[in-house]
Amino acid sequence: MEFNSKKSIYLQIADLLIENILKKIWKEGERIPSVRQLAVELEVNPNTAMRTYTYLQDQGIIYNKRGIGYFISADAYSKVLDVRRKVFLMNEVPSFFKNMELLQIDWEDLKQQFQLFQS
Repeated sequence: MEFNSKKSIYLQIADLLIENILKKIWKEGERIPSVRQLAVELEVNPNTAMRTYTYLQDQGIIYNKRGIGYFISADAYSKVLDVRRKVFLMNEVPSFFKNMELLQIDWEDLKQQFQLFQS
């Protein structure tokens, strides 16, 4: 994984894990990699991986079964979908619309690009 300097590494890892939930790679109730496994896989310090898991646990997205490991919460998919939608609509869409207007891109152009993206 390539990290950028604009956002904390643990939050970038959290975004990756959330993406795994949204893509249904990780399903609700499933066990996820241990802190050490995640750290090795992503080549980060185990403390960074632990910070990511603590953050996701505080958000109610994962939970820990002591002595067994971390699991995806029962309502994790709906939680992350709701949060991601709100962030997208509040932070990214206004800038996107502004650029569409400045570049004189209409809905038909956008529709064509979206169809290309989907195929």
